[in-house]
Amino acid sequence: MVFPEHLSSTHDERRHEAALVVENLSKSFGPTRALDAVGFSAARGEIHGLLGGNGSGKSTLIKILAGVYRGEPGGTLRFGGREVASDGTSPELARRCGLRFVHQSPGVFPLLTVAENMAIGSAGGFPTAAGGIRWRALRKRTAALLDRFEIAARPDDVLGDLRPADHTMIAIARALQDEEESVSVLVLDEPTASLPEHEVQILLQALRRLARSGLAVLYVSHRLEEVVSVVDSVTVLRNGRHVITRDAEDLTQEQLVEYIVGRPLERLYAESAERHIANPVLEVSHLRGGPLADISMKVREGEIVGIAGLLGSGRTELLRAIFGAYPIESGELRLAGEPLRPKSPEQAMRRGIAYIPENREQDAAFPDLSVRMNLSVANLPRYRGAAGFRHARERADARDALAEFSIRTDGDAASLSSLSGGNQQKVILARWLQRKPRLLLLDEPTQGVDVGARADVYASIRRAVQGGTAAILVSSDFEELVHASDRVLVLRDGRIVAELNRSELEAERLTELVLSAEREAA
Repeated sequence: MVFPEHLSSTHDERRHEAALVVENLSKSFGPTRALDAVGFSAARGEIHGLLGGNGSGKSTLIKILAGVYRGEPGGTLRFGGREVASDGTSPELARRCGLRFVHQSPGVFPLLTVAENMAIGSAGGFPTAAGGIRWRALRKRTAALLDRFEIAARPDDVLGDLRPADHTMIAIARALQDEEESVSVLVLDEPTASLPEHEVQILLQALRRLARSGLAVLYVSHRLEEVVSVVDSVTVLRNGRHVITRDAEDLTQEQLVEYIVGRPLERLYAESAERHIANPVLEVSHLRGGPLADISMKVREGEIVGIAGLLGSGRTELLRAIFGAYPIESGELRLAGEPLRPKSPEQAMRRGIAYIPENREQDAAFPDLSVRMNLSVANLPRYRGAAGFRHARERADARDALAEFSIRTDGDAASLSSLSGGNQQKVILARWLQRKPRLLLLDEPTQGVDVGARADVYASIRRAVQGGTAAILVSSDFEELVHASDRVLVLRDGRIVAELNRSELEAERLTELVLSAEREAA
C-alpha cells in the first residue's frame, strides 16, 4: 500500500493540551488480567495510535472509555474537562464528556439515503412537525454536515451507491454532528479494515483534517503501514500492560512490530525451506469466467504463490472458480495431472482442495457453535461410526488442534464468538489443514488479524507447504506478499500481467505493476 508523505500536523499549542488522560487503569475478568495499571495521554489536534495484538487490552480499554465496562477502583480518566474514577464510567457520562466512537462495522444502512443515515442515532433524529417528518429541513441539515466534513455526497444519495470510505466518513460525521463544540475525543476502532487500498488514503486525509480542527483522534488499527503514515503519537499495549507511548516521528513498522509482539519483523514469517520445487499440483490454462479474462498459471508442490491485484481484478473469483464456487466459462484446470472441473465446493474438497475466504464472518465462521464444532465441520465423515458420532475422537482432535495452532481459548467447548479475531482465523485455518489438502486457497487470511497472530498463521501455512501442500495466497498487503510468498503473480483486468520470483520481490515493485496503466507481459 502506498501513502503520501507523513501527514503530521504542526506542533502548535493545541498539541500540548491533553484531551484524554488515562492513569492506572486496570481490569480483570476472573483470573484473566485484561489491563494492568495502564496509563497514557492523547493531546488535542493529534491522531494518537492505540496498538497491540489480540488480547493486548485495546478493546477492554475502549469499552471502559465508552462506559460499557467499568475499570477497577484506583484508576482515573480525564476527558472533557472532567476527572472520572475508572470504576465510575457510563455511556451517558462518556457522551456528556465529549467522547464519540465509530467501530469497525460503522453501523450504517446501505439501503437508506445519506440524510436518513445521518438522522438515525443522532440526538436530533428526524425533524418533525404535525406528526410528519420535515424532509426539507433534514436535507438542509445533512447538506450542511456533508459540506462541513467535506464528504462528496448528496443528502438523497442512497448510501449503498457511495464508496466504502464515504460510509465510514458518514458514520464519523453522524457521531460528531451533535453538540460539536463539546466533542473532544473521537475513537476509531479499525476504520479501514474493510476498505480497499485506494479508499484508505481518502479516509486518512479526512482524519487529518478533523485533527487539525482541534479534535483528538484515538486510532486503532492492525495496518501498521497506514499507522506510521498518519499518527502523530502512539501507545502500544501487550498482554494488558503498557509497553510504550512515544512520538511517531521517525517511527518505523519494524519498531512497531517489535513493540507489539516483542520480536523483530524478520522473525514473523517462516522462511521457505531450501528444497527442489518441481511437481505441478495445479495447472490453469486460459481460464475465463466473469472478470477472469484469460488466466494461465502453475502452482507447484511445496510453494506459496502470491496473487497481487486490486479489487475487481478477479483475484477472489480465481480462487472461488478453483474451489467450484464460481462458474467457469472456458479453459482447463488440472490437479496433480488429472482434469479438474468442480461444479461445487463439495467436489473440490473431495479432490483435496481447501479454501479460506476473505469474509470470515459471513462465509467461514459459525460464531454460535463451539470451537470444537467449528474445527470438525469440514471433516465430519471422520467422526461417523457404526455406533453413532464419535465425540471422544472429535474432542481429542480439537485439543490437538488448539495446541498445534496456538489457539487461545477457554477450551474447545467455548463458542467461536468468544475468541479474538486472530484466534478465530486460526480455528478456520486449522479446520482445513487437518484435512491435509493438496491445494490451499487463501483469500486475505490475515485481514483484521494482529501481527502476533499473523506470525502464527503463516507458520502453520509454511509447515503445511513444507509437507507437500501447494498454496495460493491473495493479499492486499504487499509487504505480506513479499515476506510470505515464494513468487508473486500480478493480476490486472482478469489477466496475469507479471510474475516476480523471490529474488525480485519488493513491495514498491508490486505496487507499480498493480497500478500500471500499461500491461506488462508475464
